[in-house]
Amino acid sequence: PMDFCLEALTFENCERAYEIDRTDIPEAFVDDVPTLIETLKFGFENNLKGHAFLITKGDRAIGTILLGEGLYCENDPEELKDKPFYRLVSFILDKNYRGKGLGSRILESTIEKVYNDFGIHPIVLGVHKDNEKAARFYLKNGFIKTSCMDGDDYCFITNP
Repeated sequence: PMDFCLEALTFENCERAYEIDRTDIPEAFVDDVPTLIETLKFGFENNLKGHAFLITKGDRAIGTILLGEGLYCENDPEELKDKPFYRLVSFILDKNYRGKGLGSRILESTIEKVYNDFGIHPIVLGVHKDNEKAARFYLKNGFIKTSCMDGDDYCFITNP
């Protein structure tokens, strides 16, 4: 059941991301709201294809997800060089909504929307080396952990 809503994340509503309770996650694991806003700005300024959503349930903001066109960095898996790919820049879900299958449904819906609107390409993302819960989540959702590291983050990739 679609018991959540994906609404476009904009400069007008992005302040609502402060409503999301993620007090259980160490700061090293995930970007803060100002970084989220900077990322959104970067995507707009560079005309990157993709979607950024504010995830709501009822009248409450419970998460954000940003999946967009990736720009290759030297820390990315070699197989992405000179090929189009997407980067899952950010996926944050309120601690009260985790572990219930909602995250998988949100991720799936977002990927489907991006694929339908912009075409099918591999997706890359980073997971902090100590964030075992996130690593398990992405493995369960079809991502493969690579040996590539970007700072303290392992690169995970999916081949559609």
